Amino acid sequence: MRAVGQWLLDNGITVLGQHISWAELVGQLCALAVVFLAQRRWLATWPVQVSATVLLFAVYASAQLGGLAIRQVVILLISIYGWWAWKRRTDPVYGVVIRRATGLERLVLVGVLVAGTSAFALLLSALDASWAPWPDAWIFVGTAVAFWAQGRGLVEFWLVWLAVDAVGVPLQFASGLHFSAAIYVVFAALVVHGFWSWNRTVRAQRTSGGPRGSAESAADGSGANARPL
Repeated sequence: MRAVGQWLLDNGITVLGQHISWAELVGQLCALAVVFLAQRRWLATWPVQVSATVLLFAVYASAQLGGLAIRQVVILLISIYGWWAWKRRTDPVYGVVIRRATGLERLVLVGVLVAGTSAFALLLSALDASWAPWPDAWIFVGTAVAFWAQGRGLVEFWLVWLAVDAVGVPLQFASGLHFSAAIYVVFAALVVHGFWSWNRTVRAQRTSGGPRGSAESAADGSGANARPL
């Protein structure tokens, strides 16, 4: 198995003079697919995410980005939770039941982001596990928070992802992972659309008095096509 992983890291394609390993290419494409699937609230979001975490763990570990590598392990655990949660909280019309976070939940999200980033950055510095501990920590904690909020069906998880992308793009470029940086730019565009889509679904749910039975969901593409696979 280790030999297969090493082959995926050592081999790949060259685009505009930049080498892209198979592990990075397939891993980031899976990660990109996760954003696309999450917009539509499909259950397939989570098994695809598991595939991405395995490949990207190897990519970031080889690039000596300890925070980004460790975050793949955390994402794997949260993905298992998200998979379980989405299977339990589904609706035949809207797919996954989603909502906006309460004021307290938003304060908790921000507090965890700030405190978690500070603590993890200091840990990375102490262990000499990353050459860019603060942005590395921000991406690590932000990703964990975003996936947890996504598993809970909170619309605000898209905004957390935007904050992660804002730091992730320059960090990936500085690390020489140009393909990953480009993928992060695409992420940002999909995240904006996802935030708009989920907000629209929440408004439709409120108009219909609940997540069930709204003809509006079928009209805007949030209905039958949004059912989990």
